[in-house]
Amino acid sequence: MALFVVCCFSACTKSALYGQVQVKAEGKLEDDSITKYLQSHGLTGIAKHVQNNDTIGVYYIILDDTSKTQTLYTSSTSITVGDTALLFTARDTIYKTNDFHPSYALGAVILGWQLGIPEINQGGAVRLIVPSRYAYGHYPPSGQGIPPDAILDFYIRLYSVTN
Repeated sequence: MALFVVCCFSACTKSALYGQVQVKAEGKLEDDSITKYLQSHGLTGIAKHVQNNDTIGVYYIILDDTSKTQTLYTSSTSITVGDTALLFTARDTIYKTNDFHPSYALGAVILGWQLGIPEINQGGAVRLIVPSRYAYGHYPPSGQGIPPDAILDFYIRLYSVTN
């Protein structure tokens, strides 16, 4: 019986370790792909990493941030945006909000947005390049045309911020 328990726990440990190694390897591939894109398009001096202790790979480019008023963000902050989402590698447009400007609680959107949107103030615009691990990962929402493990490229205009 004790041998059975030891074997089960060691198998779980190996499986979990393999999963962590695989996730890190996938992350490295995505980060390399983004870095090559930024270099080949002359964006290395413009695109910046979101500064967060545990985040690497989310890049932002401020497109417009003329507002001098500093915006405060919390997870319950309501944001109203206009955005376009593209598949990073294929450059295919997934969706555009056009004249419709949805509102979300900042804490309810993908982690890439939670990290990147606070880089601008109300009225500003930002481009976010978001690796899959900070977007939808292996399980994107159905019916939106987002494949699993997709790096996404967002152009976001921040119309209003409400705390």
